[in-house]
Amino acid sequence: MKIHIIGGGNLGVSIALGIAKFSKSNQVTVTRRNTASILHLENLGITVSTDNTHNIQEADIIILTIKPYQVDTVLGEILPKISNKTIASAVSGLSVESLQNKIGESNSAIRIMPNIAAQFGASATCIAFREKDKDNGQNVVALFQDLGTAPIIDEKLMDAATVLAASGTAFALRYIRASMQAGIEIGFDWQTALAISAQTVKGAAEMLLEEKGHPEQLIDRVTTPQGCTIAGLNEMEMHGFSSSLIRGIKTSLKQIKG
Repeated sequence: MKIHIIGGGNLGVSIALGIAKFSKSNQVTVTRRNTASILHLENLGITVSTDNTHNIQEADIIILTIKPYQVDTVLGEILPKISNKTIASAVSGLSVESLQNKIGESNSAIRIMPNIAAQFGASATCIAFREKDKDNGQNVVALFQDLGTAPIIDEKLMDAATVLAASGTAFALRYIRASMQAGIEIGFDWQTALAISAQTVKGAAEMLLEEKGHPEQLIDRVTTPQGCTIAGLNEMEMHGFSSSLIRGIKTSLKQIKG
C-alpha cells in the first residue's frame, strides 16, 4: 500500500520509521512544513515533502498526525485532491463522527491512537471505526499490527486509550528511571543500571504478551516466602506504588476530558 502521513513530528516520524522497518511492500510519504529535521528518512526510502498533497491521489491510507487546530486547514488543502480515501486520524479529541462530517461520505474516517514505540515495532495502537467502514478499518488494523498490537476498541474509550497507551509510555519510562536511580544507590553505574532496568521491563512485558496471563500470576513465580521480592513489593505498596499510578492515569484522563 501507499501510506501518506501528514505531520512529520515525533509521532508521524515514528509511524513512518515503523512502516519502513517492519511492514512489507508499503511505500511511505511524510509531509512537514519544514523538512530539514526529517530528511534522514529518505535514507530508508521514505518520501519527504513540504507539500501535503504530494502524490496524495495515489495514497491508499492517509494518516493525520497533526494538532487539532491544524485539521481544518489541512483538510482544506487535501480534500479537493482526493476521493474514496481512508483517512486515519491520530488527532487528539477528534471523533470519527466529527472527522467524517468534515471529509464527506466519499471518504472513510478511522480513528487511531498509536504511540512513538511504533518505530520499534512495539506500539499499542487502539483503533475505532464505523461498522460500514469495516473493510477499510481492517486495512488500517493490518498496517498497525506490523508496528505492534492494534486492538479495535469502542470509540468512547479512545480518550482512555490515549492515557493508557500514549501517556502510558511516559509513565513506564518514569518507572524505569526510578529503578535506574535505585540501581545507582545500590552500587551500579547509571549505564548498567539503566540497561538492566529497561531489559527487565521489556522481559516482563514480553512474558505477559506471550502468555496472556494476569500480572499477579507471573509475580507469584518470582516471589518466595520471606524473600527479598515480596519484601520490596510490600514496601512499595505501603508507600502508594499502585495507588499513585492509578491516580495519575485517572488524572490524565480528567485533563483530556477537560
